[in-house]
Amino acid sequence: MNNQAIQAGWISYAIFFVVLVAVVAFRMRRMSKERPLKIGQLWIVPGIYALLAAFLYYRFPPHGMVILWCFVALGLGALAGWYRGKMMHITVNPETHEISQKGSLAAMFFLLGIILVRYAAREIAVLGGSSLHLDIMTVTDVLIAFALGLLSVQRIEMYLRAKRLLEEARAR
Repeated sequence: MNNQAIQAGWISYAIFFVVLVAVVAFRMRRMSKERPLKIGQLWIVPGIYALLAAFLYYRFPPHGMVILWCFVALGLGALAGWYRGKMMHITVNPETHEISQKGSLAAMFFLLGIILVRYAAREIAVLGGSSLHLDIMTVTDVLIAFALGLLSVQRIEMYLRAKRLLEEARAR
């Protein structure tokens, strides 16, 4: 590998981390504020992502053991989504019954960890994938399944908890 290729690699990593730090800083500032939670709209993001995932799996179907790895990733994503959903602060105004959400620092660091794992997996597939029998499509398929589980179950957990809190507020 020549010096230019090594330098280009470091520049790529530097750009990634600068963008990541900027996004995290922006999100941390936004998550410190309470925002209205519209429980009737929680299905929209997972619905759109499910359509995108279905299109990608239809267009580029996984084969063999990759299908099994996708189901494992879907399950792990669901577990991670449930955990991340439980970290979100949800409150109900006792008088108006308006539901609010506020992100937690733990949820932000959890998401940051997932982003870093995703980036590392992609780099491993690109750099050392042949020795590990990985290719970029396998990693992409697995990460799509993980994200689908994460997004869907996080919203399901938040919906169920918000609905329960709203029913408790109305009962008082």
